[in-house]
Amino acid sequence: MMLNRKRPILLISFAVAMAGCSSARSDSDASAESVDSTVNRAVDHLVFLEGGTFRLGDIGAPEDSPYTTLTDDNKPPVSVALDSYSISKYETTWEDFVVFLKDVGRLENYTVDAGFVMANKLPITASDDPSSPNFYKKPARSPNYSEAESYCAWLADQSGLPFALPTEAQWEYAARSRGEDVAYATNDGTMENDTYLQRPDEYVDPTTPPSGNALSHSSLKTERRPVGSYPPNPVGLYDMTGNVSEWTSDWYAESAYQHMAAKNPQGPDAPTDSEHPQKVVRDWAGLGEHAGGGDTVFMRGGRPVNDTNNGFRCVVNRASQVN
Repeated sequence: MMLNRKRPILLISFAVAMAGCSSARSDSDASAESVDSTVNRAVDHLVFLEGGTFRLGDIGAPEDSPYTTLTDDNKPPVSVALDSYSISKYETTWEDFVVFLKDVGRLENYTVDAGFVMANKLPITASDDPSSPNFYKKPARSPNYSEAESYCAWLADQSGLPFALPTEAQWEYAARSRGEDVAYATNDGTMENDTYLQRPDEYVDPTTPPSGNALSHSSLKTERRPVGSYPPNPVGLYDMTGNVSEWTSDWYAESAYQHMAAKNPQGPDAPTDSEHPQKVVRDWAGLGEHAGGGDTVFMRGGRPVNDTNNGFRCVVNRASQVN
């Protein structure tokens, strides 16, 4: 698909508030070729999902007991209908995320010199070194919610397609292969955790081949596998269980399912706490949360909009196939 580059997107209000530093252009600007490659790759990686009706939330194991036992914010499940849409088969990588930040002139905002404290642990960069947590094919962790949202908006501006972050209903529908009764978004609905990170950091060898069908480990470890290292779920999506947790567009509210719209729900209109706003994060296996069913696709929770631990993927809200 040939795409014409458009003007850089205007910063949305959240991005302006959270970027802090000047967005002036620098010598690290993205080339037109790298932008076109990133946008074309995003389009090529889309998987079309025919819409339908499913029960959103913890539908319970066959014995009718809940999958998640330490939270009630996903119970009782609610029936919702979704229009067709497309979703990226991969989590957004460092390669593509860094091109975006260069193109909008904000890459240098997320450095130690700019006061971004997490740069000591998780620099915003893409590396050619497969042993680096920032290897260009590994999933990016956005420095905040705003930049994840802005990345999808940037793709929309560049491509002319309605890219956006998924709603949590879209996310779960996709993870469950169009709403199937599965607890894990893996090739067979079960989870066999890769043993890769189950050792002290000094003994972690990135050349070790993947094992199992997903990677879940503590968010305190920044190392992850390149996207697509494990088999996809039945509709062709990778790492919706494990690797990194993922932002959705919904504001978090514990009681959200009690007020969920029956058609294309988008969550609450505003955060429940305006001073400490939180967005819904899905795939808590990506945060290494195993207790009480926290690694299943039903787990949901709110994370502050300035949280640095989460990755993301984009959807295209169009009811027909893109390619």
